[in-house]
Amino acid sequence: MTLPAEFHDIAKRINNWGRWGEGDEIGTLNLITDEVVRVAAGTVRSGRRVPLALPLQQDGVQTGMIPGRVNPLRTMVALNLEIFGPGTIATSDDAVTMGLQAATHWDGLTHVSHSGKIYNGRPADSVTAHGGAAFSGIEKVTTLVSRGVLLDVAAARKLDRLPGDHAVTPEDLEAAEELAGTTVRAGDIVLVRTGQMRSYLGGDKHGYAFPSPGLSIRTPEWFHARDVAAVANDTLTFEIFPPEIENLWLPVHGLDLVEMGMLQGQNWNLEELSEACAEAGRYEFFLDATPEPFVGGAGSPVAPVAVL
Repeated sequence: MTLPAEFHDIAKRINNWGRWGEGDEIGTLNLITDEVVRVAAGTVRSGRRVPLALPLQQDGVQTGMIPGRVNPLRTMVALNLEIFGPGTIATSDDAVTMGLQAATHWDGLTHVSHSGKIYNGRPADSVTAHGGAAFSGIEKVTTLVSRGVLLDVAAARKLDRLPGDHAVTPEDLEAAEELAGTTVRAGDIVLVRTGQMRSYLGGDKHGYAFPSPGLSIRTPEWFHARDVAAVANDTLTFEIFPPEIENLWLPVHGLDLVEMGMLQGQNWNLEELSEACAEAGRYEFFLDATPEPFVGGAGSPVAPVAVL
């Protein structure tokens, strides 16, 4: 199916190619300035630290629906090995095989392409089998810390979990913003809670994957207008799945990553954070979410921590 006119119209309105120069490789992360980080540090009050990552385990969120995206398989490669001879210090080492987007992760700017292009107008074939991403590899994201804002859409709609056919709209985001008592601003990292993670935590990983609430094709313009630096949520597919427009698969990915140059994250566990923010009566915090620097990577696992 050819991408419809609606997609291309939105793409033109949010396109950031050249905004930070022809050589730019990090997109909206340019919005996280030293001043943004200094102000973000001021959101720390209690010092409470909330982990947002899922455990990296073989029985993870992946069901085989996405080819090649395998759950982590960890094996021991040395077990109490006395490398320097009998009676010396012994070491145990392990190795892992996994999809870089298998669990809690960031999608890099080369994760998807459309019309033969990736972010900043570069050719999609600059991503190769052996070298990975020649431009905008995930290692270019050397640090990712900023003010985090939880937009708890499920709580704003007075639900534990949004229905599987719920496309999160700009109106939903604004309702959650009102609940949060703050305004999303330039350089923020926005975390959108749908409550879908409850399915996985409750043991139903197939129900977690499909059907799933997620972001609507209308949301990229909202994030663009606010100059948001990055967005993550608590679902497998990030956007509503199956799609809201028949046979238009992953349009939000194409708009966020390719057109806007905005990282997006998936499989973030926002349940404890939702409770912590409700208890504190505030939904802003300092967020450290720097990805692992896999050179040429189209994405990367991350273990984010919110500090309230």
